[in-house]
Amino acid sequence: MILLSFINGDIMPKNKVIEQKLSVLPHTPGVYIMKNSQGNIIYVGKSKNLKNRVSSYFQSTDKLSLKTIKLVNNIQDFDIITTDTETDALILENELIKKHIPKYNIKLKDSKQYPYIKITNEPFPKLLIAHERKNDKCKYFGPYTSSISAKDIIKTVQKTFSLPSCDKKFNYGKSLGRPCLNYHINQCTAPCSGKISAKEFSEVFAEIEMVLKGDYSSAEKSLEKKMLDAAENMNFEAAAKHRDSIKNLKKLSTHQKIKSKPGIDKDVFGFYETETNSVMVILYIREGIVIDKNVVYINNDEITDAETLSDFILRYYSCPETIPKNIYLSFTLQQDQILSISNILKDKSGHIVEINTPKSGVNKKLCDMALQNATEALKAKEKQDENDISVLIKLAQTLNLEIIPETIESYDISNSGDSDIYCGMIVIENGKFKKSNYRAFLIKTTEGVDDYGAMREALTRRFMHLKNSESTSSLSTPPDLILLDGGAGQVSVVREVAKQLGINIPIFGMVKDKFHKTRTITDGDAEISIAKDNLLFSFIYKIQEEVHRFSFSKMDAARRKKMKKLELTQIKGIGEAKAKAIYNKFKTLDNLRNASMEELCSIKGVNPDIAQKILDFLKNEMEK
Repeated sequence: MILLSFINGDIMPKNKVIEQKLSVLPHTPGVYIMKNSQGNIIYVGKSKNLKNRVSSYFQSTDKLSLKTIKLVNNIQDFDIITTDTETDALILENELIKKHIPKYNIKLKDSKQYPYIKITNEPFPKLLIAHERKNDKCKYFGPYTSSISAKDIIKTVQKTFSLPSCDKKFNYGKSLGRPCLNYHINQCTAPCSGKISAKEFSEVFAEIEMVLKGDYSSAEKSLEKKMLDAAENMNFEAAAKHRDSIKNLKKLSTHQKIKSKPGIDKDVFGFYETETNSVMVILYIREGIVIDKNVVYINNDEITDAETLSDFILRYYSCPETIPKNIYLSFTLQQDQILSISNILKDKSGHIVEINTPKSGVNKKLCDMALQNATEALKAKEKQDENDISVLIKLAQTLNLEIIPETIESYDISNSGDSDIYCGMIVIENGKFKKSNYRAFLIKTTEGVDDYGAMREALTRRFMHLKNSESTSSLSTPPDLILLDGGAGQVSVVREVAKQLGINIPIFGMVKDKFHKTRTITDGDAEISIAKDNLLFSFIYKIQEEVHRFSFSKMDAARRKKMKKLELTQIKGIGEAKAKAIYNKFKTLDNLRNASMEELCSIKGVNPDIAQKILDFLKNEMEK
């Protein structure tokens, strides 16, 4: 490969710099790297003819899309890397995009491990979630787009076939104790009773395999035969269970429509865009059924031409085991692009991958279905975006803000007594929670329970990131609005911190009523009612619930970690169950250390002798 790097001379006007670079471009395959005035990479593309492709960006604007015009207006410099073939260019483009994550390229989460449903290879099999297929004699179904999707199917299958959801290891003829509640409400066949043989259990899993493969009719016929046999033998309770299983099976089958020949695995891409937004929907078809779909929303800055869509497909298959033998598209790519993608995916997966845009037949109908899903998904998103903007406008009007708060930060304090004190920070961007920017501050300077002091410390540390000009984290950008979980006291404390550090950000408090529900918003002096506006009230309520959930989760995780380190099972007479009961009653180390003999003895199985051992153990731990 040959790297051609162009130097951007400050004394040269932009148009002359670009003109000079265009004049020396070669007519060869390669990758081009667009940069802005700060030298940051904002777009990476590839072409079989660099001269023609790069020059096309600087032609008449009437031949360019709005997104491309936005890109071109920000280009101040570019580099190129020539390659031997267009396939090499596609591979290089893919790597550069993953490395630099340019603003105008389509974003994708890399190396996503798509989950499978796994049937274990043992006398009494189990249904599990697996994130990779292993050569372990187990049976795998999928992949699915998320663990939630796979878990939902497992849950439905367990209910349909009355499978146990516990981790017990079963053995015919060996009872593991009395059956649990699920058995008594007809949601488990209770193999723990030792009355079900491995052969009977495997017959159930044969039907489950039919379902996971999409062969509902065979599974239904098998269940119907069992139901009729049970009824004929006057076993009406068993017949009723089979009847309920058939009913649940029909519900499950409505979510997985048979659309293709069994035994064929394929993915179907449906792409839809408007002037401002676009979306890609991928349907997963395994063993002839649509088992799942993935919806990928594309930001309005990201270019969506044939070049970037071909790169999207390549980057989508970061895991070789998820690559099917057939990929169908609702949109058209050039034949050389398709050939390049096919060759790369073939090398990655170890099998031939055919990619095409069908014009008729079953696969065309599948593409139409993917396109319809994409259209509906984008319309729903645009409607939600309108609602999000509406509520932000209402919030700005209600609080008399100068701008619409596109970025909001919210804070809450959570503690377990006078230890494990955390301040949680959540971020709302354009009306949506942005969990990747959440932060939790462990409070280190306060003594005892002091919410004001904790809030002062957390916001001081947060604001210092705004004073650090070298910071590159998400905390280096100020929010448009800060909402505190609390009243006038919290607002006063944080405004004082902001004033001392020269920070000018609107700060308000979210006030709760005696039932811990959002009542009003306070500016520190007066309260602003939001009760009559359902949309605004709901928005603030969700923020208050989310910031409380997040801060509590951080505190609770730290508390549990400390409690776990305190191994009460070291004490003679205390097993795991008894230790768990003690943890659940006292919650925190402080509570446990301050517990009386009577309080300890109130726990089932703890007698005065064991209670004294616990107190002695805690005393020794404190003295270490």
